[in-house]
Amino acid sequence: MNEPNEVNTQELFEDMDAETLLYILDNIPLDITFVDKNDVVTYFNMPMGKQHVFPRVELDLGRKVQNCHPPKSVHVVQKILDDFRAKKRKSADFWMHYHDKYLYIRYFPVYDKNGEYFGVLEVVQDISEIQKISGERKLLDEEE
Repeated sequence: MNEPNEVNTQELFEDMDAETLLYILDNIPLDITFVDKNDVVTYFNMPMGKQHVFPRVELDLGRKVQNCHPPKSVHVVQKILDDFRAKKRKSADFWMHYHDKYLYIRYFPVYDKNGEYFGVLEVVQDISEIQKISGERKLLDEEE
């Protein structure tokens, strides 16, 4: 029996087909990549109406993640993966200017229900417009 605020994920997705899930993931305004426990790129979303910040091609699927990064940063990628496997960190965050964008890049370990390392989730967001926000907006303002 589930706790009152606990959701049974099997029930949550039992009536959802893969196409619906892909539409949801592709409409999140983030680039999402999943790398499995063997360091293999197994998924990336296809953001609707925009290009990935870092270009992704079908050939990336099935490749070792270390081969998807510039050689000068592979040691950093490996450290993150090793730390996640050893449960030494809960995330790895980076931010940088890249062309005309200001990027926030986050890596999160994914563990299975037994707490075993399952892979890593990479999330990339262009935060250029977010950086411009000030004050508050509590109600929907119509565009002028």
